[in-house]
Amino acid sequence: MKVVVLAGPESSGKSWLSEALHERFGGLLVGEYVRHFMEQEQRDTCLADIPTIARGQLEWEDQARARQPSLLILDTHLLSNILWSQTLFGDCPDWLEPALLARHYDLHLLLDPDGVGWVGDGLRCQPDLQERRAFFDASLAWLTRHRQAVEVLGGDWQERHEQAMKAVERLLQS
Repeated sequence: MKVVVLAGPESSGKSWLSEALHERFGGLLVGEYVRHFMEQEQRDTCLADIPTIARGQLEWEDQARARQPSLLILDTHLLSNILWSQTLFGDCPDWLEPALLARHYDLHLLLDPDGVGWVGDGLRCQPDLQERRAFFDASLAWLTRHRQAVEVLGGDWQERHEQAMKAVERLLQS
């Protein structure tokens, strides 16, 4: 099983690309649990919600892994929970990073916020490019520090699409 994670700031194309990858290569696609949580709760999240959100994301991922698909595409993973918790609340549950590091991911496609505009959807909260850039930088720093396989995708929507398809083709051929 090859596991690909879409990572990076909001409104950079993670969900769109994860769906495009799933359409092209098949496998299983795991969405963003936090979106499900926020739609169900109909309120802003707080620090006390982070463990519930993280456990929900892990449960969705574990259910997909148990099915042993040849390709598992994750719209996000715990890195997003860690960084959002730190960004919004200045704190993060201690168990999140070890839980993330205990799992294997073959490739992280990290989306650069430059080159595409922010699109509000009622759940997003970082319209400022500098905030999204800081989230991207924190993501890249974490992935690099922990020696995770990462490929940065940038440019316009078409360029991101082409880069993602080529990256996953290479992964599947390896």
